[in-house]
Amino acid sequence: MKNTWIVCGGLAIVALVAGCESSAQKQNGTLLSENETLRQQLATNSAALEQADRDRQAALARAQAAEAQTKPSESDSTTVDTGAFAGIEGVTATAQGENIHVSIEGDVLFDSGKDSLKSGAKSSLDKIIGIIKDNYSAKPIDVAGFTDTDPIKYSDFKNNYYLGFERAYAVREYLISKGMNGKQISLSSFGPDQPLDTKAKSRRVDIVVVGEKN
Repeated sequence: MKNTWIVCGGLAIVALVAGCESSAQKQNGTLLSENETLRQQLATNSAALEQADRDRQAALARAQAAEAQTKPSESDSTTVDTGAFAGIEGVTATAQGENIHVSIEGDVLFDSGKDSLKSGAKSSLDKIIGIIKDNYSAKPIDVAGFTDTDPIKYSDFKNNYYLGFERAYAVREYLISKGMNGKQISLSSFGPDQPLDTKAKSRRVDIVVVGEKN
């Protein structure tokens, strides 16, 4: 009986070792399978990142090509010339981007607190109208009224915005009476919001020839 137990015990030990080896093999197989899955996922992710980078580079190239096509070359750019307005009484012309701002002193156009054009103002306006008709007849026009910052006290107007608007309106009506297209002429009033370095300069009406949009 003793020898039999030893043999049986030996068989038990062999079986236990065999079981451990089998379990280790299964674990190794599982690890190998997991590693292979991870390698495949990594390869897939890497390929996706590479494709995304290629797509980004292609999109950037398309955007740069589109910008190059739409950006005007130096030969296509237009120089805004304000020299034609030089020498007109009470008038200062400046180029602001593609727009031409023809600024007319308010004291040349109107008496204090009034919105009726002075007879002498019409000479300056006639010259401006002639230049616009000859060179910018197809361009939109904005007529903007400005005032100084002093509150209105002795006038028929509620405030400076009303005065600025009515003065701009008077200039617009004169432009139309001289044959300019009223559908191309818009109105605005900034009142005292954009004063210049003196009150006299602040009182003005701008005739803006609107150029191409940026």
